[in-house]
Amino acid sequence: MAENNLKPKIRFKGFSDDWKQYNLGEIYKFQYGQFNNNPSNGGIYPVYGANGIIGGYSGFNAENSVIIGHMGEYAGSVLWGKGRHFVTYNGTISVPKLENINSKYGYYMLYQLNINKICGGSGLPFLAYDKLQKINCFVPSLDEQIKISKVLSVLDSLIKLHQLKYDKLVNIKKAMLEKMFPKNGSKVPEIRFKGFTDDWEQYEFLNVFTMLQNNTLSRADLNYEQGSAKCVHYGDVLIKFGECLDVKREELPFISDDTIVTKYKASFLQNGDVIMADAAEDETVGKCCEIVGLDTQILISGLHTIPFRHIEAFATGYLGYYMNSSAYHNQLLPLMQGTKVSSVSKSALRNTTITYPKSVEEQKKIGKYFTQLDNLIKLHQRKYNKLVNIKKAMFEKMFV
Repeated sequence: MAENNLKPKIRFKGFSDDWKQYNLGEIYKFQYGQFNNNPSNGGIYPVYGANGIIGGYSGFNAENSVIIGHMGEYAGSVLWGKGRHFVTYNGTISVPKLENINSKYGYYMLYQLNINKICGGSGLPFLAYDKLQKINCFVPSLDEQIKISKVLSVLDSLIKLHQLKYDKLVNIKKAMLEKMFPKNGSKVPEIRFKGFTDDWEQYEFLNVFTMLQNNTLSRADLNYEQGSAKCVHYGDVLIKFGECLDVKREELPFISDDTIVTKYKASFLQNGDVIMADAAEDETVGKCCEIVGLDTQILISGLHTIPFRHIEAFATGYLGYYMNSSAYHNQLLPLMQGTKVSSVSKSALRNTTITYPKSVEEQKKIGKYFTQLDNLIKLHQRKYNKLVNIKKAMFEKMFV
């Protein structure tokens, strides 16, 4: 916000006039949407609740309008209703009183005002119109409004594009994790790379892996500044890391007390080792990470983890993705114990089986396929996050 409070920090060339101050009640008439007990009757007009489209209806009660949630969890949320649409009672329709207000600009202006801050109530949050009408806002000329709304609309389209690409890739990955590993006792997967026809191998867990030792250090015993060894904490396995943990790329904490490191020398982790989180508050218990990218760094498996090492050679990435597929993870579900916190024990793992193609080349293709898919997912996630941050900065600098 500029010093005189009437000009934004960044604006388009050719505009220099002060913005005009209003309260929202001078610009808009706010009115409730309408009750609708059948919002999905197959009509051509989208039906908006407080948090977006919930169906299609045969009639409409608004056109190119700004919709504000007025009750419940989404009280104060601001939506753009494109074209003709129907707004339910959970939404407030913002009807412009002034002719010099661009509808789309009005949406962005209301969006950046953080209206949810004025929503109160002893129980259910509620948007009080008397408070809403008193909120101060600043408006430029109609031409400048149109310029601002156009650039933000383009940015929104790009954000939506990368969100859709990200969602599509995540769904593809989920489907392929289901189809590229054999299930229900089958010896071949539903989808397979061309040129491979042999049955897959199936062995009990302890015929494939040897167990390693983990430490019992809490977060308080770790730091991100210095130490001779790093630690993989189960919380990071569950939330932060993917199927393959690239030690060179991910930030891992150091063990604060160097004197205890040698105690775990026999279990210093190697590339290809797998770490399983043995506790969680839901069925994500059993999530695994395969170690990759490790060179001379000492790495030890941490609290609430089960580390293990394959006996035979496996292609990089195969175990990381297989151990997180439903083909393996579903075997853990009946072995989990606990109510508020679920856990799986080392001894229980002996009751699971490991399935894999004998051909290391086929393993390699599977690992490479999912690694490339993950890289695309991360790419669109980064682009999405960058655009969201750009939009946030533009709201801060392009509005008074």
